[in-house]
Amino acid sequence: MRYQLKQIQCRPWTLNGLSPKLIESHYENNYGGAMRRLNAITEQLEGMDFDKAPGHVLNGLKRDQLTALNSTLLHELYFAGLGGDGKPTKDMSDALARDFGSMDRWRAEFRAMGYALGGGSGWVVLTYVPRDGTLINQYASEHALSIAGGVPILALDMYEHAYHMDFGANAKAYVDAFFRNLDWPALFQRYEDARKVEGPRPLLQPEFGDVQGVTAEEVKDMLASGKVQVVDVRPRHFVSRQQEIAAGIQWRDPEQFDKWVGELDKAQPVVVYCAYGFHVGCGTAVKLKEAGFDAKYMNSGHMGWKAMGGPVKMFP
Repeated sequence: MRYQLKQIQCRPWTLNGLSPKLIESHYENNYGGAMRRLNAITEQLEGMDFDKAPGHVLNGLKRDQLTALNSTLLHELYFAGLGGDGKPTKDMSDALARDFGSMDRWRAEFRAMGYALGGGSGWVVLTYVPRDGTLINQYASEHALSIAGGVPILALDMYEHAYHMDFGANAKAYVDAFFRNLDWPALFQRYEDARKVEGPRPLLQPEFGDVQGVTAEEVKDMLASGKVQVVDVRPRHFVSRQQEIAAGIQWRDPEQFDKWVGELDKAQPVVVYCAYGFHVGCGTAVKLKEAGFDAKYMNSGHMGWKAMGGPVKMFP
């Protein structure tokens, strides 16, 4: 495979405070150099006998491939972010305000991250995380740090080659110039495209009607409010094997539902959970709803309670 150069995604002569000479050098030498390295590494890998290649040689090439490939991708995104008038659009401002508290807070954090990299090396990247449906500012040092599954939508190059020709050591002035040239409509389009990317597909669950699942974190908050009944309905063999229970929670045998359901108060909501949040917890929640309770199930079960740091004690 041979990787191809992409056309520069901004018009260098239109930029405010970033000289054409700087942008041209950046594209030709740094982006172009990364592309040339990537193709050279790819050619070496294509000709390698993996059964005979020393492990350290293969590892070195794959590390270099990651660095070169990410460098090309981040540089393309960097150029694509430039060429605008720097005036935020309402749609993108609203999206940033939702995830950062305010547009100003996002900008302050992004800028501060750029300032902090002055004299060093790396990137500041605005990334959309499909799993959470949120935006986050992240560092990407040495072209190799990324959020798994994340979709980068804006990149600020903080290697000295990106600004030294125009600004010398004044990295702060360069970051400010970057913001003056942001293409906000294009940024919002990339954000909209990123939102179409699906996170990990949820595990298919059996049909349990309209019973609602809640997270372990939500259950912890409910318990703190004192306005919920939570019941551990792991099968007996799970409790016997694990010999532990969430602190402050009562265990009830799901096979003996009719014997203990009368202990619950219909005036308060009920959350039940099993070992992993699949069949038993869901099925018990359905029975409770049919009996007239406001019932839900904890969708990650006892394992989720422990994973989020919930307190446990030895089962009596």
